[in-house]
Amino acid sequence: MRIALLATRMAVVLPLAFDPAQAQTRTELLDRLVRAYPEALSGHDGKQIFWRDGTAMPVDDGIEDKSFEQRLRGASILDQLRLPYPLGASAAPAANADPGRFRNEAFFRKMYGDCHTGAVQRNLVTITWLPRSWGKAVQVTRINGVADRLKEVSADIDKLEPAIKAAAFPIAGVLSCRPVADTGKMSMHGYAAAIDLNLRYSDYWLWAGRGKSIPYKNRMPQAIVDIFERHGFIWGGKWYHYDTMHFEYRPELLAR
Repeated sequence: MRIALLATRMAVVLPLAFDPAQAQTRTELLDRLVRAYPEALSGHDGKQIFWRDGTAMPVDDGIEDKSFEQRLRGASILDQLRLPYPLGASAAPAANADPGRFRNEAFFRKMYGDCHTGAVQRNLVTITWLPRSWGKAVQVTRINGVADRLKEVSADIDKLEPAIKAAAFPIAGVLSCRPVADTGKMSMHGYAAAIDLNLRYSDYWLWAGRGKSIPYKNRMPQAIVDIFERHGFIWGGKWYHYDTMHFEYRPELLAR
């Protein structure tokens, strides 16, 4: 089955400030975050988020007008929510439109644990990925119900036509205690909350080199992307710095 490539990338720089046109105030963004992780978060006061164990964590670092690179390598909790994630089929991302790549390490380490100390590994459960098509065991975090969500994703993908679901196996991995290649910050794979699909159907921006612009490439079927998004996972193919094999659990970016 031939899967068409997306259109040529627009050479437009996406602003990183909150966009009033989207009617997303600071309070609304933090409300979405709390609703997305009800097992972990109890609320916020606009300045801090409150964890159910009583921990309070600041949502902002007080630094205004941060550059893309500053947010990529030193994101606050609010920075994580600044770029809107487009649901469904979409055009090639604008320059530096990477919704989800801004990650506050303290937030996710608190949520899932530190893989260097074995804290992530203690919360792993085993699921069978695509039992009708591949049937291999993979280990995923149980925190936030990620393993349950991924089982639902697997069941839905298993119902697709063989030519489409071929892009979903064999997988390239789930847990990997490593930083992201270009930032040095922990990957969502370090929390066992992400999955990489079949490398033969995948494209990654660094494979194209580090030119002034990045030619967009994608071979991942939209039907697979739609399934992941329905269950709370965002797709790296919607990033300017694309990683089309990559899906990570980020329900706060999918809530509307």
